[in-house]
Amino acid sequence: MAEHHLPGSPPVPVLLRRSARARRISLRVSQLDGRVTLTVPRGVSEAEALDFALSKSDWVRGHLASRQGDVAVTQGAVLPVEGRPRRVICETTRRVRLEEDALILPADRPGLRAQAFLREMARDRLAAASDRHAATLGRGYTRLTLRDTRSRWGSCSSAGALMYSWRLVLAPPEILDYVAAHEVAHLAEMNHSPAFWAQVDRLYGPHDRARAWLRNEGSTLHRYRFESAG
Repeated sequence: MAEHHLPGSPPVPVLLRRSARARRISLRVSQLDGRVTLTVPRGVSEAEALDFALSKSDWVRGHLASRQGDVAVTQGAVLPVEGRPRRVICETTRRVRLEEDALILPADRPGLRAQAFLREMARDRLAAASDRHAATLGRGYTRLTLRDTRSRWGSCSSAGALMYSWRLVLAPPEILDYVAAHEVAHLAEMNHSPAFWAQVDRLYGPHDRARAWLRNEGSTLHRYRFESAG
């Protein structure tokens, strides 16, 4: 990918990416890191693509200005757990406690303690959802692993191994359940054919709202920083 800049103060870096699959020029502003990507199909000149980006410069700057900043998980921060905002409170304690509107953390390395607690919570929720959906489908999976992935919320390998982002525990429970149903459905259909989506609907029910939530709100789950907090 080649880097260019939209003029202005300050200039905005734009990554130009050519794609054989693209049908039209498109611009994307990442809510994760503010990266601006200009995707260009075959047969379109670089000059034409840059003219398109320039015509959209106000739109790009508007999106960059509205991008939410990162949140360090430490005293006073507000962190969603299962979709509910919880105020982070650091105390002289050895254990993490999840309350109705608060997450109580030890004052020593609260971010890392929160991350460990949430990963275990995510494992419990995702294992339970995966087991339930796999039983309905009548197929088993081989293992379940958690990662902190940015490009996908889950995956299912041809060997039946499930992988999920542990940050799904920050989302409303129905979103986590949808992702589990989506990945378990791949145990029967390793594709995104109509037959696959029929399996998702069988396991989860109508899924359009959950997919839209992930598309529109999912990136906000990556705002929360645990490793360097506290």
